[in-house]
Amino acid sequence: MNVLAYLLTSLLGVMLWSCTGNEAAAPAGPPPGPPPTAVTTVPTQTVTAYTSYPARLTGIVTSQVRAKISGYITEVLADEGQYVRRGQPLFRLETQTLTQDAAAARANVLAAQVEVDKLEPLVAKDIISNVQLETARARLQQAQSGLDAIDANINYGRITSPIDGYLGKIASREGALVSPTSQQPLTTVSDISKVYGYFSMNEGEYLDFIQKAEGSNMRERIKNLPRVSLVLSNGSTYGEEGQIETIINQVNDQTGTIQFRAVFDNPAGLLSSGGSGTIRVPQEYTDAVVVPKTATYDQQGTVYVYKVGEDSTAVAAPIDIRSEVDNLYVVASGLQAGDRIVATGVSKLKGGTKVSPLPMAFDSIAQPLPTVFR
Repeated sequence: MNVLAYLLTSLLGVMLWSCTGNEAAAPAGPPPGPPPTAVTTVPTQTVTAYTSYPARLTGIVTSQVRAKISGYITEVLADEGQYVRRGQPLFRLETQTLTQDAAAARANVLAAQVEVDKLEPLVAKDIISNVQLETARARLQQAQSGLDAIDANINYGRITSPIDGYLGKIASREGALVSPTSQQPLTTVSDISKVYGYFSMNEGEYLDFIQKAEGSNMRERIKNLPRVSLVLSNGSTYGEEGQIETIINQVNDQTGTIQFRAVFDNPAGLLSSGGSGTIRVPQEYTDAVVVPKTATYDQQGTVYVYKVGEDSTAVAAPIDIRSEVDNLYVVASGLQAGDRIVATGVSKLKGGTKVSPLPMAFDSIAQPLPTVFR
């Protein structure tokens, strides 16, 4: 048994040595090559970027309706939100006292007229001087003016719309005492056939914007400004484009901004006076160098791409951004058309890394990002 155990032990040792020796003699495999990396060529494109500004909307005319005389409202002749025409009655005031005053004034006019009629033949016969007649005529004119004033006040008791438009909130109803000195108007009437959109730019944005417009003077530059779009408060885009027609060329002391006024047609009455929205101002960049945002990364506020050289080495390169359009950056400096850059997976690379370029079409990575609704 001892001899058999010895032989088995020796055989096992030889086998183990053989296996170990063979493994040690096996040659090492080739070192791994550069990682395959998607690479695209930087093009130039003509793109349009949009800058958004909050806007306040008003009708082209918003007129306050006020009483011209003091009195109690006896009738409200129109309703809030109703479309009214110029001259259409809106309110009626109590004028009974004025009517009584008018009767007395009319009697004074008649009396003054009788006096003039009596004196005229006497003056014609040189029985009395012309001075007496002229004095009587002056009294007649004074009495007539008093009557006209009372009649006008009676007419003011019928309050009408100053313009065509839509009624706003009616602040006073039947029984309310109103006067010309009331702080709050009876209502407002807004003409919203066209609507103004007011928005503001800071001084730097204003100068950049207006200097790009063609024209030898401010009027020509404003006329040649691009048309703007309006995003409504529900996020939808209004169907009619607007035109900037006025720049209030004075810097606001408190905000440092300059105000613009754009006008929008409102044939369907969708826009309301007092509403809000966002005005988008377009800026076209012709033959601009562009890169997909997915091919960039940000480090301490600076945007980088990986340039791929002739030796297939990816090197980090900073770029200056002029604007953003969907999934693209418009590049001001740092890249030229024809440069090759890493298209995807930039977060996994390090500067100076050798790559195995896999050409990828620019359009395949430059599509707009999908919108996610919540």
